[in-house]
Amino acid sequence: MDDPQTSIASGADELERAIDPWLQHMAWRRDFDRWRERRLNQEQYQGERLALLTEAAGPIAGMGLLDLGAGMGGFAVAAALAGARVTACEYNPAYCRIVVLRAARHQLHLPVFNAAGEHLPFPDAVFDAATAWDVLEHVQDPRRVLGELARVLRPGGHALITAINRRAWVDPHYHMRGLNWLPRPLAELLIAARGRSKAGAAFRDMQRLSEMHYFHYGELVGLCERLGFRVHDMRERQLRAGRFVSRKPGRRAIRRALRAVGLEGLAYRAQRRWYVGMFELDLEKT
Repeated sequence: MDDPQTSIASGADELERAIDPWLQHMAWRRDFDRWRERRLNQEQYQGERLALLTEAAGPIAGMGLLDLGAGMGGFAVAAALAGARVTACEYNPAYCRIVVLRAARHQLHLPVFNAAGEHLPFPDAVFDAATAWDVLEHVQDPRRVLGELARVLRPGGHALITAINRRAWVDPHYHMRGLNWLPRPLAELLIAARGRSKAGAAFRDMQRLSEMHYFHYGELVGLCERLGFRVHDMRERQLRAGRFVSRKPGRRAIRRALRAVGLEGLAYRAQRRWYVGMFELDLEKT
């Protein structure tokens, strides 16, 4: 009879071997070892996003959830462990295998579909909620992807998405200040000069900065509304409820001062427009 501990260790080794080739293009990161550990154990670091999903769509247990662009499966597995009926959808076949391995680590049977977001292989109005974390910037046609999310959600369902600010001061992918305020050809020259290009990485379809989809906030909101969504900024919602807490002590002090004079909301909206790296939106199907 096989030793269960040996089997678990073997599965962990297999998962690690499957993940590592997809991390080497980020070896320049100063925190690479810590970042790698978080990728290997992604499902353990999803508390904040699970809380956002609960706040937007209600209790996770029993929820029919589509995780679009599931990546390495951390959120999909965490949601399944929380009781959701999760379907993962991922464009990269190697990532699909990683999702399966991660689910097996927890003895989960998690359906994984290898498909593009522009052509979801699901009937209309079948999911209670959907997530697309760090996905929209990489797809071929953001409008079509958002339209597909609207199609597969039940009326009143919620799609939680992230999108990159075209004016982001620190670029979320290359971690370089001011990059998005430069013409794209110049920005890509600087990326290459800093040794942060993804050329030669394991990705077959990895897009250059000039090919990715970044958005102005009003532009993205307008697009979502035309597709039949009511748009909620999840961070602004937390701000209004007094639950938004900055990770940096200095920023927390500034927010308290702004709140005291009634300017916190205005300051947040200005930051969202001109500085913040990522928008986090709850799209409610109307």
